[in-house]
This record gives sequence, C-alpha cells and structure tokens, in this order.
Amino acid sequence: MGAGVTSGMLIEAPQLSAHPNLRHAFFTRQGGVSEDIYASLNGGLGSRDDPERVAANRAQMCAQLGLPPDRLVSLYQVHSAEVVTVEAPFAAAMRPKADAMVTRVPGLALGIATADCGPILFADAENGVVGAAHAGWKGALTGVIDATVGAMEALGARRNRIVAVLGPTISQASYEVGPDFVARFRTEAPGMEQFLGTATRPDHAQFDLPGFILARLAKAGIDEATSLGLCTYADPHRFYSYRRTTHRGEADYGRLISAIALVP
Repeated sequence: MGAGVTSGMLIEAPQLSAHPNLRHAFFTRQGGVSEDIYASLNGGLGSRDDPERVAANRAQMCAQLGLPPDRLVSLYQVHSAEVVTVEAPFAAAMRPKADAMVTRVPGLALGIATADCGPILFADAENGVVGAAHAGWKGALTGVIDATVGAMEALGARRNRIVAVLGPTISQASYEVGPDFVARFRTEAPGMEQFLGTATRPDHAQFDLPGFILARLAKAGIDEATSLGLCTYADPHRFYSYRRTTHRGEADYGRLISAIALVP
C-alpha cells in the first residue's frame, strides 16, 4: 500500500508527485459548493446536482491543478474496457462512452469519476504519457487496465516505465456480492478465487476489488503499482459511496474526481 498525502480537498500519491512534469489529485468530497447529499465537492456530470455547482466544483479542481477551468475532461462512463486518446478538451455533452483516457498533450487533466469503483492514475513521466481509468469489477474483469496500458504504449510510453496508483475504492470488508457475481467471476477469472472472501450470507462473498485491480496491474506488467488503501464506503466524511447511499436509501450521490495532467 502507498500512503497518500492529504492537503485540503485532495490526496496526492508520492509515487506521482515525485515527478515535476506531472500534476495529479485524488479529490475528496470536501471543499466544494454543493449541498445536502452532494456536499460538497461533487464533480459528477452525471449526478442530479445543480449543474452550476458541479461546474464551480470542477473549476476549483482545475485551479488546484494549476489549469484553466475548461481543461478537465471526463467520460460518459459505462463500465467497459473502452479507452480514448484525448488531444483537446471536449464539451460535457460530447463525452465519449468509455472508461479510460490517455494523452501526451500537456495541460489536459484526465478526470475519472467514481463512488466506490477504482480510479487508477497512470504515468510514464519519462516519455510524457499519462492515463486514467475507471475500474469497477466489470471493467477490471473485461480488460480496461490492459487496454489503458496498450493505448499509452501507442503514444510512446514504455510499459516498464509506467507508474500506476489506485485511489479511494470500496474495500473488501464493505463489498458483499451475490451468487451471480461469484459464478461469473469464477468463470471469467479462473485462479483468482482468493479475491472472493467469506461472507456471512450463504452463496455470497466479500469481494476484494482493490486486490483484484492490483493483480490485474501486475499481470499487465506494471511493476510500480500501488494503492492508497482508502475505503470509500467506510469514510463518509471524505468520500462519496454508491453502496453507502443505497444502504441509506438516499436519492442520489456525488462523484469523486481523480485527475492527472502533464505540466503545460
């Protein structure tokens, strides 16, 4: 595990902040202008929060990254293994349906939205290529990590130079899955049953999503991969959580943004 450094509204990973040509942040839910269940730094374009408040929050994120407010790009995430190469900012209404982005263009912040799934920030600082991926169980299972690494290589990155950091993600203790999940996982990820822990209910399991993501990163040849070791579900003060919202019967939830950029 790699301990992050918290500063106000964001958490930084030493493995990424060590490189002067990178800027990154795993933003928490603190420091924004949204209210009620969205309080307060909701960056989710797909949430039902006031769009003006979301825009103001995202502008604050850009300011923290030292970028103009239109330089944070996000996807229409669909739990896929699709990756897009980003060369210029695009409007929110034009977001491509995908779950990972890569770029070698300085001054573009690749922003992944999560609320339990795994946000992964990638960088080959030496060759000037960055990436960001949304890895829920489905994306991790179907190949979003391999696809992201491959897209980075297409831009000139070298696999053995890529650093990857997993941000706040729901932990195994908080993630019970049912029999349909267990059956599919055992079929599509043979030999990975160690990530299905014992649950209190019959035919259920406690799924270790962070552990599975780290295993997928290792299998993809990313030697320098680490996790911040932070659980979204267990820390309502700092993080949004879809599963916690569901258990509480709330109408909607905010989205955390994890972003990375090359210094312009």
